[in-house]
Formats: sequence, C-alpha cells, structure tokens
Amino acid sequence: MQINVSQLLQEPIGSSRHYQVNEAAVFENGSTHQINGECQLLRTQRSILVKCKLDTDAELTCSRCLSTFRQPLTVKFEEEYLPTVDVMTGTPLDISDDIGHFTIDKNHILELNEAIRQYTLLVMPMKPLCREDCFGLCQKCGKNLNQGPCDCPKQEIDPRWSKLSKLI
Repeated sequence: MQINVSQLLQEPIGSSRHYQVNEAAVFENGSTHQINGECQLLRTQRSILVKCKLDTDAELTCSRCLSTFRQPLTVKFEEEYLPTVDVMTGTPLDISDDIGHFTIDKNHILELNEAIRQYTLLVMPMKPLCREDCFGLCQKCGKNLNQGPCDCPKQEIDPRWSKLSKLI
C-alpha cells in the first residue's frame, strides 16, 4: 500500500489524514490475503506518524496435526516514517542517525507493505492450533486423530506403573 504524503509534509504539525484500507496483499509464500482496516497519518515535527489497525487472515499449519487452516489476525502498529528529501527544496536529508525507522522515498511516497508484513509476523501464534482440542497425530502410524481413532494396538501399561492407572 502506497500513500503520497507530499501535501501532508507541507502542512503544519498536527495535521492528519485518515485512510480506509481494503486491499489484497501477497505474502512472501505467494498466498493472497485481504487486508481491511484503517490508518491514521499524523504530521510531526520531523516525520509522519502512522497508526494502523488492520484485520487479515493467515494460512497456518497446525502444530499438532499438521493440517492447514486459516486464522484471523488483527494487526495494530504505530511507526514513524522519516522523509529522505526535503519537500520544499528537494535536497536530501541526513537520516543516518535514525537507523531502524521506516522512510518516505524521494517522491514522497510512504510504503506500508513492509510494516504490515513485519507486524503480521509478530501477531502470528508461535504454535498455531487448528482448534483448542486438537488431538494431533498418532505417534505410531501418523494418522490424524481428529478424523477418528487409528487402528494401532493400544500400548500395554508397564506393570510397575499399573497401580497409578487406578487413580484415574
């Protein structure tokens, strides 16, 4: 998503713009996702502050049963975008001290895709589950136990532990 911010950079500090986001984005694995939400751009003394709240989904692999599923995600972020060129004179600005910030290119285009990608990765679960009560895979045959029990023989309990089974 690209936004031309040349007019906003010329306005006084505190000026803002609101944008509705309704776009399809292609993630690095080639999958396409719909992104909906809104972004607010605020002119500060040295930059543009971007606040976004976006809704999307991701295709994930369950960490227990290895099936793929789509999970809704809400991405919220607040980032500062520094201009690389003075909007009035066109002279390059030195922003070498501000490593780690996003930048506005020489044509005054603010690019949100990289921030959206990074913050989407942050909200993805570390161990995604297709559902809370996912049974996973059989340890012997590998069958997905969500689709029913497998035909593997039940494991016999070690006689030394048989007294513990009576506690259940």
